[in-house]
Formats: sequence, C-alpha cells, structure tokens
Amino acid sequence: MSTKYNFYAGPAILPHDVLKKAQSELLDFNGIGLSVMEISHRSKDFDGVVTTAETKIRTLLGVPENYSILFLQGGASLQFGMIPMNLLQGRAADYINTGAWAKKAIKEAKLFRTVNIAASSEDKNFSYIPQNINFSADAIYAHITSNETIGGIQWKTYPKTGSIPLIADMSSDIFSKELDVSDFGLIYAGAQKNIGPSGVTLVIIRNDLVEAASDNLTSMLSYKTHVEKKSLYNTPPCFGIYIIKLVMDWIEQLGGVKAIETINEKKANLLYGCIDSSSLYQGTAAIKDRSNMNVTFRLSSEEMESRFIKEATDSGFVGLKGHRSVGGCRASIYNAMPLEGVEKLVDFMKEFEQRA
Repeated sequence: MSTKYNFYAGPAILPHDVLKKAQSELLDFNGIGLSVMEISHRSKDFDGVVTTAETKIRTLLGVPENYSILFLQGGASLQFGMIPMNLLQGRAADYINTGAWAKKAIKEAKLFRTVNIAASSEDKNFSYIPQNINFSADAIYAHITSNETIGGIQWKTYPKTGSIPLIADMSSDIFSKELDVSDFGLIYAGAQKNIGPSGVTLVIIRNDLVEAASDNLTSMLSYKTHVEKKSLYNTPPCFGIYIIKLVMDWIEQLGGVKAIETINEKKANLLYGCIDSSSLYQGTAAIKDRSNMNVTFRLSSEEMESRFIKEATDSGFVGLKGHRSVGGCRASIYNAMPLEGVEKLVDFMKEFEQRA
C-alpha cells in the first residue's frame, strides 16, 4: 500500500503504532480469546481498560483529585446542550464567539437561559481571538472554544475569569500542549481528532460543579449519573475507550504532553514558514492566533485551489480541502501527524508553486 498522509480535520489521523496494536489484539484482547468489542463493559477485563485510560489521562494532564473524568457519547454537540442544562438553573452564562463551533454552543445554550456574548471575532470572519472581553459579574460560567478547526485560530493563553468557572471545548487541541486543568471548571472534547476514534467524548469536570448541577434531568443527560456510575451507567463506547487507552500509552512513550507540544510547534512552524515565504499561498488567520492544529490557507484563485487539492491528493496528501462553509485549503496536523508528513507536504507545496 502506498503511503498516504491524512490531513482530514476529523475523524482524523490516529498514531500508526496504536492502529497496529489494535489490529494485533482485535480478535484476542489480553489473551482472553475474545475481542474487546464483544466483552461485557462490566467485566474485569474491560474495567482494566477504562480504569487505566482514566488514570493515564489524569497523570498526563495533571488532573487534580477534585475533578471527575468521564467517557460519554454524543460528541461535543451533545455537550453544547448538556452543559447549560446541568449548570445554568435560571442563571446567565458568558460565551466568547470565535467561530462555527462556538456559535453552535451559543445556539444550544440560548435554549435554556440568557447568553451574554462577552466577546466576538465575527467582525473579521473569525480570523482572530478577541482580547477585549467583557465578562459578567453574575455569570454562572464562561465558555470558550479553545481551537476553531474551520477558521484555524487557537487560544494561546486562556482568559482569566476569577471565581467564574471557565468551560472549554477542547475537541481539536486537547493533549496538544500543556495546560493547568485547575484553571477550568469543565473541559470537554470529542475524541476523534487527538485522542481516539469518533463516538467517545471526554469530559473533565470539577466535582463542586457536579454537586451543584440540576437534579431535575433525565438520567442520561445528568453529570451526576455518569460520575456516580463512573461512565458505566449504560453500555459505553467500549472500543473507543480502548483506543483512547492505547493513545495515552503512545503519548506516555513519546515523553508526555510537553514532548507532544514541542513536536507540534515544530510542525506548525515548518508549514507556516512555507506559507509565509510564498507568493502563492496566503494564510487566513491572524498570525498571533494561528492554530497549531489546523493550518488554513488560500491560493490565488479557486481554480488554482482545486488543482492544488487534486494534485496533492494524487500525491498521497489527503484531506486538504477547506471546510465547505469557507472554502480554501486546510491541513490538520494533529498529534498523530508525524513530522515527516509535514516535511513532505511542504516539499510538495514548494514544488507545486514552482510549476504554478
């Protein structure tokens, strides 16, 4: 099979070593003669998977003991509604509008109570992270999207909210750089970009927020239910959690989140350097806010972009077409994208420019 480099925004590339390990254990997990996909989620063997995955996440991210780690379903999209459903209880919340995913979260929150837009970058087509933020003194929480995959912008430092819990959708950059979990009240992330396959949502929530959450909710939409049952209230996405455990092993073997961050910075600098030194490619995000995960750029015309994407695909670089809502090109260089993949893409981009 010819080498392909996967630049899709999500579901996205997984570490090759993780896929090989899963392949080797697909029919016989842990020597029990059964696949991890066909054993009870309440069995001793699967308990070892979910417990180990949680422990490794806690260690790698430095999650304090007063936080619970959950493996849920429904993606970040379900969290857009589940968060205000559990936490608002007649109060208002602050949201920072930085793009398509922030807008979706705002839309869902408005179904439950007043949403204050504390800041927005919509005036410049979500090409930057706003700095002039007007937090409300009485907000029950403040919400950000840490990395916008469509606009290619990323929070480099997180806003200070004082006693107001900060909530972050980190679906596309969790585990990509070091962070202090204690700065947040709740972090959530769909797994399908940096930590596993689609179908699992990681939630890290401070226990006092769980205790203060509404009691008048259906069981599946209550954080209290899932904390009490340790993510096993119903049948969880077992195979997805197993892959997350393998990804945590992989990050650990590479040297942890700091080591991943160093590699990610090297990849991003290499690709942005190619774009910045070119007369053919133009970056779309403000330089200071450019994402290390999703590199967005345009060419001189849509015709030229179509030609670039086709030739890149034919050369083994797949998934470079920009989101349908904005067009252009996008290279998603998540944790699992090897440095070699970015180096080869840059070589192709330089060669294409010479021929253009």
